[in-house]
Amino acid sequence: MRPKSHPFLSLKFLLLGVFIAFFLLFVLRSGFPTSNQSESPTSQNVITNVSGVAVVKCSSCNKIPPTLAQALIHYSTSTITPQQTLKEISVTARVLEKKSPCNFLVFGLGHDSLMWTALNYGGRTIFIEEDEAWIQQIRRRFPTLESYHVTYDSKVNQANHLMEVGQGPECTALGDPRYSMCQLALKGLPSEVYETKWDLIMVDAPTGYYEEAPGRMTAIYTAGMMARNREDGETEVFVHDVNREVEDKFSKAFLCDGYLKKQVGRLRHFSIPSHRDDMDRPFCP
Repeated sequence: MRPKSHPFLSLKFLLLGVFIAFFLLFVLRSGFPTSNQSESPTSQNVITNVSGVAVVKCSSCNKIPPTLAQALIHYSTSTITPQQTLKEISVTARVLEKKSPCNFLVFGLGHDSLMWTALNYGGRTIFIEEDEAWIQQIRRRFPTLESYHVTYDSKVNQANHLMEVGQGPECTALGDPRYSMCQLALKGLPSEVYETKWDLIMVDAPTGYYEEAPGRMTAIYTAGMMARNREDGETEVFVHDVNREVEDKFSKAFLCDGYLKKQVGRLRHFSIPSHRDDMDRPFCP
């Protein structure tokens, strides 16, 4: 989804600060290699100084990663800032600080995509987007971002009906969303989306601010079912724009109040455990 532009200077400074801090941490870590680190011969050379002591000379240890460099340049020169606010971004950033590198699935491709990829440096970040032309535009600017096109069959004006459907046994039964009989389950996603164990899922798309828009009903439901269907552990799920009726009601119903960790501004953070280790666990606690 192509987000609206919000030129918040404070947010821009936050992003720059985050990336600079990340860079400094990277440099410090590179300067103090641990005993279990292995460097390729092309990146290290062992030389002997005049005292006969072997010294490792690393030609790339202190170089900034290309993806991080690209993010620094982009956000320091762009007049467009991400749609989420400083406080909202900080919620997810703190979770990524603990869990990255990890698997991060984002519904929505926008001005914050480069930021999420950089904050999950070393992990895998995938973006799901409804607007194919927007995907091509972003790919030309940032070819390293991994994004996929998806078509949604739902509309915002169907939300009440889909809420009723979602209460049925076919929608509360545990299982892989691509084989589900539930009308809310997204079945047209790439196979790697279903087969990956996601540590974080962000629902910030598809478009949901007018009646004929796809709405986020199916994205929210599918995110919750992916979390429940993982083999073990927990999935951190974030939903943006919960000030709107659909995002508010569907996140509470299918991600569950009992799994809610925090709400900051328009962002809710849920932590959903695997249900496969306890088949008698209720859909919501």
